[in-house]
Amino acid sequence: MNEKQARLQEWITDSPNIVFFGGAGVSTESGIPDFRSVDGLYNQQYPYPPETILSRTFFERSPEEFYRFYRDKMLFPDARPNAAHWKLAELERAGKLSAVITQNIDGLHQAAGSKNVYELHGSVHRNFCRKCRRFYDLKFVLRSQGVPRCPACGGIIKPDVVLYEEPLDQQTMEAALLAIARADLLLIGGTSLAVYPAAGLIRYYQGRHLVLINKSPTPYDKNADLVIAGPIGAILGEIRV
Repeated sequence: MNEKQARLQEWITDSPNIVFFGGAGVSTESGIPDFRSVDGLYNQQYPYPPETILSRTFFERSPEEFYRFYRDKMLFPDARPNAAHWKLAELERAGKLSAVITQNIDGLHQAAGSKNVYELHGSVHRNFCRKCRRFYDLKFVLRSQGVPRCPACGGIIKPDVVLYEEPLDQQTMEAALLAIARADLLLIGGTSLAVYPAAGLIRYYQGRHLVLINKSPTPYDKNADLVIAGPIGAILGEIRV
């Protein structure tokens, strides 16, 4: 065990209230790509960049094209939790980790057994009718063709995910903020900390140790007590609970 890994182990062992804040890099080890990554298929198959297609305006204007991209690039029903997801769930069961705050929409933290998960950007597993507000699961969307519609009223079904131009859920944000403010160890992993307002949450942290685990540098590296460069699954997977 190298020096940084040993220090991380020591802090986790000594911390009674850990909070984890994670982004897309947590799920890439489960085979879910970061849609911001370079992908020539976007230019070949879609006339607009992902940020445009995944906007509220585009969903309203072109739901058929939205769902073509959404099913192709945003849904990974066969993905399974990786070592990072499993370790975080284990830390929660041990009474050491109080919350997982995620920017991901894949539900893999819950699949690994985590209970207290704040999904800042929503979840692909929840979909609602815009007309009667009935909810449908991911299987319903996957089985549907074109724009999914509510069997009860015929309304268009929208994924319960935060699109560009939409605000984050205020209740979820406030709960995540409170969890961070109360933590004595904040683990941040798999995120460039470039997406706001979610990234701004870490400004409320007042605990003992701030740890950043990411493959590439982030704007907050200089503020961290420990920075570990590498895949988060491999790093957290070595932690003893």
